[in-house]
Amino acid sequence: MKEEIVMLWIILTGVLSLIAGIALGFFIARKYMMSYLEKNPPINENMLRVMMMQMGQKPSQKKINQMMKAMSAQMKK
Repeated sequence: MKEEIVMLWIILTGVLSLIAGIALGFFIARKYMMSYLEKNPPINENMLRVMMMQMGQKPSQKKINQMMKAMSAQMKK
């Protein structure tokens, strides 16, 4: 009887530790990726300019600024 209770506690502790580790790892990785993407955005002005030229549009600085502002606002949501 006592061995069964000890074994149950060992299993329960292991499962709870595993769940806590997975949750903690997820939130740490999420925080790291959010700060990484904030410091290194996936698209910069030059890339946006090239994309617009490939689509046949003449990229004015005003259009590029508007698109960068819209993407920054979307990243903050």
